[in-house]
Amino acid sequence: MRKTFRQAVQAETFTVSAELTLKHASRADDVRRQAELLGPLVDAIQVNDNPPAWMHMSALAASSLLLDAGVDPVPIITCRDRNRVALYSDLLGCRALGVTSLLLTRGRRVIKKHKLHGSTVFDIGGRELIAMANEINEEEGARPEEAFFIGTGAKVFHPKPEWRAESLSVRAKAGSRFLQTQLCFNIRILRTWMQRLIDLKKTWDYSVIVSLTPLPSAETARWLKQQYSDSKIPKAVIDRLESAADPRAEGIALCAELMNEVKEIPGVSGVNLMTTGEPELLVEAIRASGLRS
Repeated sequence: MRKTFRQAVQAETFTVSAELTLKHASRADDVRRQAELLGPLVDAIQVNDNPPAWMHMSALAASSLLLDAGVDPVPIITCRDRNRVALYSDLLGCRALGVTSLLLTRGRRVIKKHKLHGSTVFDIGGRELIAMANEINEEEGARPEEAFFIGTGAKVFHPKPEWRAESLSVRAKAGSRFLQTQLCFNIRILRTWMQRLIDLKKTWDYSVIVSLTPLPSAETARWLKQQYSDSKIPKAVIDRLESAADPRAEGIALCAELMNEVKEIPGVSGVNLMTTGEPELLVEAIRASGLRS
């Protein structure tokens, strides 16, 4: 029987997931190849929703291919490109396919110089999307085994004394059960933020997944900081890559080190490795970490 992301998280083992690498030219064989590469090493493969408005196959299509390959998909669905009717339709489509975990977020705006001049929709927000998925879980005739394990996004930062994580509380009440952070290489800030979540008992509401990635170069690290301004990539990380004789190998080693450091932080349930375009990097980082044989 196929293992699921929900089962891994709820078993209280340290969960490892990775992001599917999708490009404009990706075909079904690309997805199947990555399922074969990553499947034995991860509890799930996440499928992104055209970030930031780069066009590739739909998350539903890729999720269907992953399911056929015996790997649990976690499609990411955002509010940016669809109105509420289309979003509801996609959620029903996920249920019909057998998808049991979802990461639901508001999404980022379309970049100004997008070649299709696409506009944003944002008919509803992230909390409403979570509530919509939870409504499907609770509707009459819904099967318990089909219920969505719903995730939401969260930003790691150094919290002020008065911070009470109100937004996380609202989204938990709407139905979200796991949260996934932005890219975070700053372990000091992550520890502080996690301790606050524990103090506020938010880890009673949420399983926490931390995002990392094996950075292949200092240039990639700088690009990510520019494109994703909320990412936590300290200068020391960029300097380490800059001075390495083999930046690619150094990025893999760094990611593996951080995976093990994150594992020891109280309250963290797992990590998700974001892709920078090479699925092989994700495989090498997971193996180097020793968290999967």
